[in-house]
Amino acid sequence: MSSHSGDGMLDHDLEKKPMHVDFRERLRHFTWAWYTLTMSGGGLAVLLAVQPNTFPGLREIGLAVFIINLFFFVVLCSAMVARFVIHGNLLDSLRHEREGLFFGPFWLSVATIICGLYRYFGEDAGESFTLLLQVLFWLYCACTLLTAIIQYSFVFSSHRYRLQTMMPSWVLPAFPIMLSGTIASVIAENQPPSSAITIIVAGITFQGLGFSISFMMYAHYIGRLMESGLPCREHRPAMFICAGPPAFTALALVGMAQGLPENFRLLGDENALVEGHILELLAIASGVFLWALSLWFFCIALIAVVRSPPTAFHLSWWAMVFPNTGFTLATITLGKALNSQAVLGVSSAMSVCIVGMYLFVLFCNVRAVIRKEIMWPGKDEDVSD
Repeated sequence: MSSHSGDGMLDHDLEKKPMHVDFRERLRHFTWAWYTLTMSGGGLAVLLAVQPNTFPGLREIGLAVFIINLFFFVVLCSAMVARFVIHGNLLDSLRHEREGLFFGPFWLSVATIICGLYRYFGEDAGESFTLLLQVLFWLYCACTLLTAIIQYSFVFSSHRYRLQTMMPSWVLPAFPIMLSGTIASVIAENQPPSSAITIIVAGITFQGLGFSISFMMYAHYIGRLMESGLPCREHRPAMFICAGPPAFTALALVGMAQGLPENFRLLGDENALVEGHILELLAIASGVFLWALSLWFFCIALIAVVRSPPTAFHLSWWAMVFPNTGFTLATITLGKALNSQAVLGVSSAMSVCIVGMYLFVLFCNVRAVIRKEIMWPGKDEDVSD
């Protein structure tokens, strides 16, 4: 029997009489969506590491957040392994029409860990650590490209989603490959020139792939909003996902342009310095263009959530953290590139909001587990909407 075949019956029984569900059974409902916690924590750690306005001890706080998030990641991986060992439903979870879409946050968590490793340990590290980051980057690119291809191929052949119910979570299988560009923008500056150029080219390639898929999904999403209106109040926090792809693309383009080696030459031309500056200007202009799109999606989601706040916690609440972390990182990157203190001041205020939202959602997450609002039959992403 599949992991979710009896959930409807269990949920019906739950309405009739109180249920006793032991930890082993609750572990059956520990889904891939839990990795939204660690992708958000990892993003917050990276955000704290690049703050334009700092104070003594901020870096140490960011490092503590990074280490705590690593601990959370290990705990989540251990719980997922325990789930699959006890209940044996790994393939069911990946094939599920709803839970399967949340396989992406696992890889997004890995992406934030790679970026955090460089931000906190890699800037003054030796050659061996630089090589390690190269290996991790190429492994990440390979795994996430396969994920985007295989998962969408399966979805296209095995599931039928109605466009009237389109949600931003449909983008999640393409989100990890898109962060290849973000990783490249972070680690390229400390790589040897030949390796840096290769990494940046790959980053642009996969960033473009991920954003292109997301952009095509946006057409369906806007059509769904025009035809069917806003999602129900419980699903509205997921609307913030749409702010992520353009923001991370802006961040990646500017970061990769700035990470080009000084001796970079295009098509053998000798004017390396001029070409580098031109590419950086083009990246900044494109970044501002994309940042505005991210701002629009953020505002639409914010108004929707404020008008009808959700009443029950779901792990999709973490969408109010991670995509907005990318939006804030893009603001910081553009503020530094434009040398604008006003923009950097706004980014600092945004960062404070991100920290507050992270703590709020983390509190709600823990409370939901204690109150049996999640990890409970019929209440998680392993049941269909």
